[in-house]
Amino acid sequence: MEASGVSSLLYKQLGYRGDKQKVISGNIANINTPGYKAKELSFDQELQKANDSRLALATTHPTHIKHHREDTSSKVNQPRVVEKTGLNEKNDGNNVSLDREISDMAKNNVMFNAIQSSIKKDASWFRSVIDSSSKN
Repeated sequence: MEASGVSSLLYKQLGYRGDKQKVISGNIANINTPGYKAKELSFDQELQKANDSRLALATTHPTHIKHHREDTSSKVNQPRVVEKTGLNEKNDGNNVSLDREISDMAKNNVMFNAIQSSIKKDASWFRSVIDSSSKN
């Protein structure tokens, strides 16, 4: 049972953060692999693309010009693993920087902990409402 409508969003975000951690760990694991290109989990860019593509022509009459576009609504919540661009490469073609990956991992860990804390707080509010209602 969910404590509130926010709970499902928090759990999705928690899953996203877990996936992001896997991508960062993969980058660190391949730090000495020749030709390896650092990856990142792209969600913000996908969300922005979906928002931009929703600006379509409205048709209120059958004779109006129809605007054919790809339906992106199903793709909005699907982050993709993409190569990071614009990074300096070493002589072997690898562009993974340990400092950058550790920094990304720390930021992701802070967000993960904040989301966990929010889930716990949401559940405690739910419990307090149930406790209060049972006393009446």
